[in-house]
Amino acid sequence: MKNFCKISAATFIAIFACNAFADDLGDTLQKVKKYGVISIGVRDSAVPFNYTVDGFHQLGYSYEVEEKIVEEVKRKLNLPNLKVKELTITGQNRIPLLLNGTIDLECTSTTNNLERQKQVAFSTTMFIIGTRLLVKKNSGIKDWDDLRSRTVAVNAGGTSEKLVRDMSDSKKLDINVISSTDMGQAFMMLESGRAAAYMDDDALLYGERAKSHDPSEWDIVGKPASHEAYGCMLRKDDPQFKKLTDDVITGMMKDGRLNTLYKKWFMQPIPPQGVNINFPMSTDMKALIANPNDKPLSD
Repeated sequence: MKNFCKISAATFIAIFACNAFADDLGDTLQKVKKYGVISIGVRDSAVPFNYTVDGFHQLGYSYEVEEKIVEEVKRKLNLPNLKVKELTITGQNRIPLLLNGTIDLECTSTTNNLERQKQVAFSTTMFIIGTRLLVKKNSGIKDWDDLRSRTVAVNAGGTSEKLVRDMSDSKKLDINVISSTDMGQAFMMLESGRAAAYMDDDALLYGERAKSHDPSEWDIVGKPASHEAYGCMLRKDDPQFKKLTDDVITGMMKDGRLNTLYKKWFMQPIPPQGVNINFPMSTDMKALIANPNDKPLSD
């Protein structure tokens, strides 16, 4: 009977310790450990944040941040052979796919705002952008009022879509808004003449211009309609996983790796065409690196 009690006590302690470890991990890390796989959202054409080359290789500034987070997940869970599953997402389906568990993490070009925070959580901000316009140099469009009765391309599900519609209504500009599935398609609408302007985050516009056939044909114009913060998107009410992602990004800021990453993707030639986006670091971005935070800059 005494031996039985000892075994029962040992078993109880083991079960308690296992449950405590599971609680310490939180829902996402516990799920990843259980199934041996982490699923991440990726984009096809969000140059230079996350895009595909050769049909299947993922590259970009945000993608490298995401890779560092996955490395930390492997270390924390002691799973060096953890399987990483990449799923291509769009502006419209990224939040539903996160909420239903299809993806566990998304670090691409998603804005952290108050409206989205009702459904999901965001990491420490990894980039700050301004919302502007990409136009042909001879278009005559210099700022937002020049869009009166013109057609503007946006990405469906992105923040620019709501911004330009609200602006059109408030200023009575009668703007015709057409939506695309991704950045590449939006630029094609502009290039083909279906749209007079393409509205998006300035860094993305610089990326589309840089990879165009003749970048000198295009201008990026307009006072920023908004300033927005990009963060990695994760499920709400999972402080353990949020802390892990925050610690990785903050660590990259403090030790200089994020500065190095910025120079690589925004100030040097990048694959596949060897174009230089030439997008100098903004004052807002420098301030973020000096004082990391997860605050949204828009509603």
